[in-house]
Amino acid sequence: MAGRRPRPTNLLKFEGNPGKRPLNEHEPQPPKPRRAPPAPAELGDVGRAEWRRMARILHDLGLLTGLDRAMLMAYCKSYEQYVDAVRMTDRFGTVTLTANRTPVMSPYLSVANRALANMTRIAVEFGLTPAARSRVHVPPMAAGTDEDEDYLFGDRGSAGPPV
Repeated sequence: MAGRRPRPTNLLKFEGNPGKRPLNEHEPQPPKPRRAPPAPAELGDVGRAEWRRMARILHDLGLLTGLDRAMLMAYCKSYEQYVDAVRMTDRFGTVTLTANRTPVMSPYLSVANRALANMTRIAVEFGLTPAARSRVHVPPMAAGTDEDEDYLFGDRGSAGPPV
């Protein structure tokens, strides 16, 4: 597919649809949590701080759902690695010397570059996410016509899924 990647419909609506292109009215809309979820325990201090910042922003925009947790965690972990690697390059420099005094690029710079590439890729795609969802066209379904949907999500008119 050539051209720019589609942006999430919610983000386009929030921005007032600056390109005035038709919006994807059939974009899947997973349920949104009432509040931004807490940071996963696997993140360190820097990652948790970035989680709180990003989760609040994405939640307020209506872009954070339960589907997005793993990718947001991956983004925050990459951010954490990036910050750590940048601190180390600031401390030791971007060039280091080998045992025979040959200058080589610092391994911390490689880590920083890789983490930044991961962050960028996740920021653009954002997981099983808003950007990916904006490319999916799901036709509207007539209410009560899909037994699989009723089984998976429960018939809204009954006590639960069929037995």
